[in-house]
Amino acid sequence: MNTLMHLHLFAAIAWIGGSIFMFVLGITLTDKQKQREVYPHVGPIFGYYELASLVLLVGTGISLIWANGLLDLLFTSDDSDVVNYLRAKLSVVALVIVATVVHFYIALKTNDIPRTNMQNLISRGSSLFIFFANLFILHYAIMIRSIL
Repeated sequence: MNTLMHLHLFAAIAWIGGSIFMFVLGITLTDKQKQREVYPHVGPIFGYYELASLVLLVGTGISLIWANGLLDLLFTSDDSDVVNYLRAKLSVVALVIVATVVHFYIALKTNDIPRTNMQNLISRGSSLFIFFANLFILHYAIMIRSIL
């Protein structure tokens, strides 16, 4: 279980750290020409790196739930703090996965072509949602770990 926890933490650091990096890059890189030069190169590399991190996070997360005997408790009326935090965390994780799929789809579809206003809005909105949702996930993870 120790190895699983370390892999989960490593993947979380990669996922959240990358999210923060791209958030800061998006805020500070305001010149549209520079954005057009940077994002087509950084985006795909970052996207696949983040996708690998997300797969590792989900895989190790499921394994940790199983190893800690929490899987059965998720589907009961158990009202303990750890189960409630885990349910909340998994709900936000599910939303982040959906937002990531949407964002990844738009990014792949428009990497070499200009985006429509709607694609831009959805892409940036999903990125912003993922960034802030990661902070909630981190909060719930800390709360769960403090109990276990």
